[in-house]
Amino acid sequence: MSEEKLEQLRELIRSFGSCLVAYSGGVDSVLLARVARDVLSDKSLAVIADSPSLPRRELQEALEIADQFQIPIRVVRTKEFENPDYLANPTNRCYFCKHELFEELTPIARGDGFAVIAYGENASDVSDFRPGARAAAEFQVRAPLKEVGLTKAEIRELSAHLGLPTADKPQMACLSSRIPYGEPVTEEKLKMIEAAENFLRDLGFYDVRVRHHELQGRTVVSTVAPKPEQAEHLSYSLARIEVGQAEIPKLLANETFTRVAEALKKLGYTHVTLDLQGYRRGSLNQVAR
Repeated sequence: MSEEKLEQLRELIRSFGSCLVAYSGGVDSVLLARVARDVLSDKSLAVIADSPSLPRRELQEALEIADQFQIPIRVVRTKEFENPDYLANPTNRCYFCKHELFEELTPIARGDGFAVIAYGENASDVSDFRPGARAAAEFQVRAPLKEVGLTKAEIRELSAHLGLPTADKPQMACLSSRIPYGEPVTEEKLKMIEAAENFLRDLGFYDVRVRHHELQGRTVVSTVAPKPEQAEHLSYSLARIEVGQAEIPKLLANETFTRVAEALKKLGYTHVTLDLQGYRRGSLNQVAR
């Protein structure tokens, strides 16, 4: 079935004549960019958006994959961190991010003569909370993987068939997705999250999320001189670690949890916790629905 869908994907992209792919280096966009390059050659271009929400390792790996498979690529710097609506982190934060992305890609496509902008939404995404899809619709951005009905599992299968290193790559999302809705997005928080997740991945963990929580509102008053002006408003940062359920015993074994806690506290976290439900996609979206 997936082989048939691959042919449908090729035919669909070929019908575009030319295509600019919104590229991230993830499972979906790598397959999309590879097929676009295969069927359109130099009439295709992958463009990756660089911002503080993109881990440095992800950017480097995405560029290396493009080079390995001779995918034409360009890096653009997006400005969602200049948008107060994005930084406020509402439940539709992804809308503002994707809107900024497509606003950057549109003049590139027009200027360089690319008929279609495409991105990596797939058939499995329709059941998830994805406000970014609204921005795609506004800019008439196509989703070829979804249009031919390719699911995430099928995309991984086809990626392996084509020899793509992303076939078994873990699910990824921007670093801002680690911050609960309503808590502001800041570059300082994202640097802490990135460093914490890098530490866990370097220990060999596959599915990793470090959810960043700010605990505020506690006021401590000195018992020596309890005057209002001497009241201290305290805030704490909490790292809530999610790893795959099968990986939880590994985190708890051989004092690994102690090493992790010590490392994350050095990064600035006051408290380090483990989510006993383990990693699950879009866990912060539960409050958005």
